[in-house]
Amino acid sequence: MKTEDAKTLIDEQLECLSNALESGKSETLSTFLSAMARFHRYSLGNVLLIMCQAPEATHVAGFHTWKSLGRFVKSGEKGIAILAPMLLKNRGDAQELDLQSASVTDSQSTTDGRSEDDRNLRFRVVYVFDVTQTDGEPLPEFAKVTGDPGDYAERLKELVKQLSIELQYQEDLNGAMGCSSGGVIKLQSGLDPAQEFQVLAHELAHEILHQGGSRAGSTKTSRELEAEAVAFVVSQAVGLDAGTASADYIQLYNGDKDRLAQSLDSIRKAAGAILEGIAS
Repeated sequence: MKTEDAKTLIDEQLECLSNALESGKSETLSTFLSAMARFHRYSLGNVLLIMCQAPEATHVAGFHTWKSLGRFVKSGEKGIAILAPMLLKNRGDAQELDLQSASVTDSQSTTDGRSEDDRNLRFRVVYVFDVTQTDGEPLPEFAKVTGDPGDYAERLKELVKQLSIELQYQEDLNGAMGCSSGGVIKLQSGLDPAQEFQVLAHELAHEILHQGGSRAGSTKTSRELEAEAVAFVVSQAVGLDAGTASADYIQLYNGDKDRLAQSLDSIRKAAGAILEGIAS
């Protein structure tokens, strides 16, 4: 697959997702968010590429990464194409960047409004393989709890503390299970462990995404649903039964593919930050 073909495929998949949501097919969002939960380290575009080529994939890595884990790609297996960013140096050398995040950070601004790194950034197609395409040593087990977040509950609370956010419990929150107000998260007392984890993830998403100013075009409803989508991704990633993503999300974007992409990428980044923060 050529780089331009991969980019076209990403655009087509985003268009299909937008059309499906506009048509009321909320299960499409649930499927996408589930894929995001499995591949939260990857860029939005690469999640779309993996999802359309191998919708049942659960854990992907490159040929050499699998080898370093004591597993080997089976003969004849077809790779899953994703895009890896390459930073072109002035002398013409290319330095491969993190193919999971596909991002460049700490770059210097230039007079035309783009960073020097952005101007030298190129992408090339590389191939990854799902664990089902490999044989060898078993992988370490990752959170297969059902309805119990286990150690992740305390890790999430510790992350909240590390972010200098105060966590409070109250008997009555006027019918709500949780709320956040910029540096303070309040949870209703007496929630069961799974419910408390999901509500805390929801409120932490608000703190990450929505405090200190809101994105242009966002509404109270869209902010609530973005937070719920983040909680869905985080909860699924640690093994909880997260239910279904809110069907109301499908009404928000009215076919506006760019706004949908911006929202989904914000969800991906926030969920990824939380999952990184609670990883062992």
